[in-house]
Amino acid sequence: FEPLRRSLQQTLESRERIPAVEQQGPHLLNFWRDASHPRGLWRRTTPAEFRKDQPAWETLLDLDAIAAAEKENWVWKGARCLAPETPGAARSRCLVSLSRGGADATVVREFDLEAKRFVPGGFALPNEAKHNVEWRDIDSLWVGTDTGAGSLTTSGYPRTVRLWKRGTPLASAPVLFEAQPTDVWASATTERSGARRHDWVLRTLGFWNVERYLLRGEQLLRVQVPNDATTSVFGDWLLVRTRTPWASGGRTWPGGALLATPMEAFLKGERRFEVLYEPTPRSALSNVREARGALVLTELDNVRPRVWELTHDGQAWQRRRVALPEQGTLGGLVTAWDSDSYYLTHQDFTTPTTLIERRIGVAEGRAVKSLPRFYDATGITTVQHEATSRDGTRIPYFVALREGPKVEGGRPTLLYGYGGFASSSLPWYSGTFGKGWLEPGGVLVLANLRGGGEFGPEWHRSAQRENKQRTWDDLAAVAEDLIRRGITSPRRLGIMGGSQGGLLVTAAMVQRPELFGAVVSQVPLVDMLRYHQLLAGASWMAEYGNPDVPGDRAFIAKYSPYQNVKKEAKYPRIFLVTSTRDDRVHPGHARKMAARMLAQ
Repeated sequence: FEPLRRSLQQTLESRERIPAVEQQGPHLLNFWRDASHPRGLWRRTTPAEFRKDQPAWETLLDLDAIAAAEKENWVWKGARCLAPETPGAARSRCLVSLSRGGADATVVREFDLEAKRFVPGGFALPNEAKHNVEWRDIDSLWVGTDTGAGSLTTSGYPRTVRLWKRGTPLASAPVLFEAQPTDVWASATTERSGARRHDWVLRTLGFWNVERYLLRGEQLLRVQVPNDATTSVFGDWLLVRTRTPWASGGRTWPGGALLATPMEAFLKGERRFEVLYEPTPRSALSNVREARGALVLTELDNVRPRVWELTHDGQAWQRRRVALPEQGTLGGLVTAWDSDSYYLTHQDFTTPTTLIERRIGVAEGRAVKSLPRFYDATGITTVQHEATSRDGTRIPYFVALREGPKVEGGRPTLLYGYGGFASSSLPWYSGTFGKGWLEPGGVLVLANLRGGGEFGPEWHRSAQRENKQRTWDDLAAVAEDLIRRGITSPRRLGIMGGSQGGLLVTAAMVQRPELFGAVVSQVPLVDMLRYHQLLAGASWMAEYGNPDVPGDRAFIAKYSPYQNVKKEAKYPRIFLVTSTRDDRVHPGHARKMAARMLAQ
């Protein structure tokens, strides 16, 4: 054990990471933490410099220095930079968000990239809140914030959209739009594509339920697309990404499709669409990003990654598949509308994360950064299996294990899952899991449960609200399949998940305790009859239902772990993890579950 402990400690202390970059005009921006800068440095470099093994970085903001000077526990929460007016132009101003201790609530300050300092007398939101703030232009912002009684929704987010002009008090900024208290939030954003700029106002009634408006002059024009669809602009085209079937233009378009239509013609009532992506029962669109003169699409084909480049030659759309590894996970897709270069990462359970730079239309990409191999993956393979859930649905899952004969009683196995909010669970490289679990002989399993996004909107929708029990059934089916295959046994099978995944594993433990030997439940939801009254919980009612509605309460009560845990049952050991600074999932969930189980 001691050699393993030392090796694992070295892995945990490794400083090897790939800088996550954002394209901003002629520069790449990055936020970086290390032992010397525990709070972090905001910095930039050029693409040419970034390709070097040891790039030279120019520091923009030292968060440790700011925190010390202001005697605040500042945590970086990102920056939103002003879009350029022309391709390749430098962006001179950004809005920096800082959090006290890591909460979702932030303060916001204007930052000058060239002067490398906060702008004296510039835009600032000094009061902590869950702000919605975006640039409109150099002298005006879209702002939604907490301005006192009645300014927030029941979910704790801003109700109003204001247009705040430089040099004027925020209180005098006119309210352009006001949502209802029971909505989730209201927001606005400015989208730039080429030389065109579009001002959007969004009324979010719930997850996947958004009314979209374009500001034309002083009028808000409702964009007539389904509320659960998403929109973006590419040149003269309006792009519509559907979630459910949509009857328009003389036919019904499937959920999960990407459609393109001439923007101005659509606003005048014409309905002429071209299909840029159409899903199959086992494939789904993952991401759509705009580069200069092209769209970059990523998809999952039976939970395997694919990348496509789409261009329009003036007559028709051209589609080109990008050559990449057949298995693993693609992530970190970074594009900019004014650049024909883009970045993405590839990884799997045994292949370290690699950052790849590509150019539109060029056959070969360039690996510019890669993590070292933190553990010995010799003989470790990844296979994909399927389990059959209670209702007959096939549930895919990945298994990473070292080749060899079956072990009597099965191998120690860790089953990880999420299954919610249309979020896909995909293989990842981890030195910690590799060194601490796979290398010593453990088995790592990742389940693709309904409620996730692996097979598109319907895969998610099929396990929402009254059908949420299907997610728990899917996890149990994977566990049973692992046992049936002889990979493991109940006493050697552990399950792990966080947030929605914490609800998943805790509910699975309560319902099927005989299947598991250990449970790690991280920042979980567990009291599902009161989740909507705690912090951001009300914003998740589209996923779980409303406990104040009798019909919804009835199906939620059947699986809510806190209400269903029983004194007489024999449960596996459970480790409940929470945080006092979590202002999204209330720590009361984990604390109450621990208290009830101890009392029982």
